[in-house]
Amino acid sequence: VEGILTLWDKHLRDLMDIKLYVETPMDIRFIRRLSRDIKERGRTTQSVMDQYLHTVRPMHEQFVEPTKVFADLIIPEGGHNEVAIDLIRTKIKSILGTFAKP
Repeated sequence: VEGILTLWDKHLRDLMDIKLYVETPMDIRFIRRLSRDIKERGRTTQSVMDQYLHTVRPMHEQFVEPTKVFADLIIPEGGHNEVAIDLIRTKIKSILGTFAKP
C-alpha cells in the first residue's frame, strides 16, 4: 500500500507488517510538482505556486507530516538512501521467511 495518507488511518496501519515514511525535502517536492503541473497539466507557474502556498503545503503540514510518528522507519532522501533500502530489504526477507517455514 502506498500514498501520502496511508499512515493516517489506524485500521490500515494495523494491517501493515512494516510502515515506511519516505521523507523528501520541501523544495524538491515543490520543484517536482511545478514541473509536472506545467508539463502534464498545462498550468501556469503562478497557479502552481499559489496552490502550493495556499493549499498543498498547509495540508501537508496538517495531515501528512504528523503521520511520521506512525512509521517504523523514516527514510530520508527517498530512493537514494542505500542504508534504508538495505534495512527494508532485510526486514521484508525476514517477514517472508516466516511464511516459508513449515
